[in-house]
Amino acid sequence: MTYGATAGHPDADRPAGARGKRTAPPQPTVLVSGASVAGPALAYWLARYGYRTTVIEVAPALRGGGFAVDFRGAAHRTVLERMGVLDDIRRHRTGPGTPMSFIDGQGRDLATLPPEFAAGEVEILRSDLSRLLHAHSLTPPEGADAVPGTTPEYLFGDSLTSLTETADGVHATFERGAPRTFDLVIGADGLHSTVRRLAFGPEEQFVSHLGYYIAAWDLPADAGDLGARPVGYGEPGRLATVGRLPRRTGEPGYTGETFCVFASEQQLPHDRSDIRAQKKAIARAYEGAGWRTPELIDTLWAADNLYFDSISRADVPQWSTGRTALLGDAAHGATLGGMGTGSAIVGAYVLAGELALAEGDHRTAFARYEQKLRPYATRCQEGGRGAGEFFAPTTQEALDARNTALNSPATVTAMLEQGHDISAAITLEDYPAMVAEGVSGAGVVGVG
Repeated sequence: MTYGATAGHPDADRPAGARGKRTAPPQPTVLVSGASVAGPALAYWLARYGYRTTVIEVAPALRGGGFAVDFRGAAHRTVLERMGVLDDIRRHRTGPGTPMSFIDGQGRDLATLPPEFAAGEVEILRSDLSRLLHAHSLTPPEGADAVPGTTPEYLFGDSLTSLTETADGVHATFERGAPRTFDLVIGADGLHSTVRRLAFGPEEQFVSHLGYYIAAWDLPADAGDLGARPVGYGEPGRLATVGRLPRRTGEPGYTGETFCVFASEQQLPHDRSDIRAQKKAIARAYEGAGWRTPELIDTLWAADNLYFDSISRADVPQWSTGRTALLGDAAHGATLGGMGTGSAIVGAYVLAGELALAEGDHRTAFARYEQKLRPYATRCQEGGRGAGEFFAPTTQEALDARNTALNSPATVTAMLEQGHDISAAITLEDYPAMVAEGVSGAGVVGVG
């Protein structure tokens, strides 16, 4: 099925490959599930290439929260520059960064984690990044190739309930909205993807537990000096850190935040919507811990922005099925240490570019997208397998070895260089230039 020039339109008699300014609005529609990072990034590029995109998000609005994400390496930087959003990200960066000290039970320094180890080249609050990408995607394209009517549509407070592929589209039903049919569906909805569950199979077929859990929450306003200094106290199998992000110091009542990692080979049975049960599980994991950990855990009960999840990894044998494809963590996520944010931005760029170059032939585009991105994404997500072991080694010997490594400048330098090498290990096509030269003037956008 091909959309674009129609009977009576000035381009109707023009050969499909002819060059010339596109004057008819394109018709292909794409449903994107997830409005955090990958979804708005994809919506931005699809609008530039003449697609009508609807982004659905289960949250009632863009998600808040003070947790930070980072970008590092040439590939991340290149895509952000081509999106025109890099300067905005730099203006909203969390700050120059401060080192975090691993301490003993008496608060004495044992080792130091350099700020660039966790923060990359530029670090930004996920909520700030989501807001910037959302706003950027809604900015109408400029220039001769701008296509009217392609500003993305965002639907908050709703979720998919079914996906049924037909001969020429995907019929989607929603918890609240009326059913609709789209040409393509993209799951950009994270490690616990609804699209993946509906179109590919149950989560347990694709997501594997890596033996650890993480938790994070803001400290209450009466936490005193608990978060004044960025420190991490570790015992075999569990770590608790506290600190303050410079970017958030002006927020009313902000005194800092905590980040915890603890080992659990068995998956903890918990309802992801039952916050109190999650808090109980965290408290049990830190029973008997030293330093000021009991004081820290006491702040958990009043926290209203708890993040709690297993450290897990998604491995999907094929990222597309029919007219539906996966993007970001839904396809290749790792909860922690897998460069998921940068991979999602790069993946959105590649997926949209391949759809445009293939003139909407989703079979060709999805295959090329996966062929080009999978080796890169797989290498990035390998970091997730070792993240828990790095932060919360399960033996005292391993803890001591980690601290010794961090006290070696040469070892730290090598670790940082390895991270940059991994994040840059992909050759990116200049899709905007290629599309402008060979596709965008064709007058036709196709969906096979």
